[in-house]
Amino acid sequence: MSLENREIRWAVLGTGVIANEMAQALKSGGRSVYAVGNRTHEKAVEFAKKYGIGKVYDDFHEMFTDEDVDVIYLTTPHNTHIDFMIQALSNGKHVMCEKSITLNSEELKRAVDLAREKGLVLAEAMTIYHMPLYKKLREIVDSGRLGPVRMIQLNFGSFKEYDMTNRFFNKDLAGGALLDIGVYAISLARYFMTSKPDQVLSQVKYAPSGADEQSGILMMNGQGEMAVISLTLHAKQPKRVVIACEYAYIEIMEYPRAESAVIVHTQTGEREVIEAGSHDMALKYELEDMEAAIRSGSTMFLPYSIDVMDIMTGIRKEWGMYYDSERGSEQ
Repeated sequence: MSLENREIRWAVLGTGVIANEMAQALKSGGRSVYAVGNRTHEKAVEFAKKYGIGKVYDDFHEMFTDEDVDVIYLTTPHNTHIDFMIQALSNGKHVMCEKSITLNSEELKRAVDLAREKGLVLAEAMTIYHMPLYKKLREIVDSGRLGPVRMIQLNFGSFKEYDMTNRFFNKDLAGGALLDIGVYAISLARYFMTSKPDQVLSQVKYAPSGADEQSGILMMNGQGEMAVISLTLHAKQPKRVVIACEYAYIEIMEYPRAESAVIVHTQTGEREVIEAGSHDMALKYELEDMEAAIRSGSTMFLPYSIDVMDIMTGIRKEWGMYYDSERGSEQ
């Protein structure tokens, strides 16, 4: 079906925070979500009323076969992603999926192979790849004026209540720091590294539930570029990134939705402020890039998502930490 001359029709699965931001992003451009589905039908009905959505599925599985839907945004917990992606792609739907896009690299390969077979766009809703600030900083780094990247340091820490039943610590829901917040840090590191890291070392501390509560990760690629990552789920850290190049370093606070960064030039101490984009428009940037990819047939940032998932899968294998749904396939 050609989409060149008409509006792309979105369906959203889930009605949580991200789904609300997605609906608001379309609304800001004078559009609306075409259809919504949720496990709890009443929540889908409320969501539809709130955003003027015309179609609510009695059974959310109906969105996968709805001929009027072009692209589905999956905002459900990441342990559900692979099954929903396969259903959507099998029925000819483009898919944008919340991070972490899958639990492991084997699941992602299944989805990627199917998307390629069907000629569909599959993308992870990784904010970092779409924010104007990171695109601008990447241009600056690629220009060479700061010199080559040497070291990237990333901190990401949240203080989550020590409740082993909530999704952050619940292994039945694939909880843990790596897939929930580590995916941001590793994605940002990969975005600014010349190639995928091929050497990865890590340490982990587990929560009582068996989920990874905090970890330290050290990565290096063939060019000798290194990244050091600190993750915590029960200890607050600043969301801070330092990209150290040969002639300057870039400091970014409050990633992944940052609006500004400071470049400090090593020899002179000169501070250069870089500003681009808006924190509040993060979902709008994602949706715009996805629609452009659908119209052009681009793979968008999928190769980065594949690299990041390979890294995270390798780390968890080293830890010997598996989710129940992986037993028998990943060991």
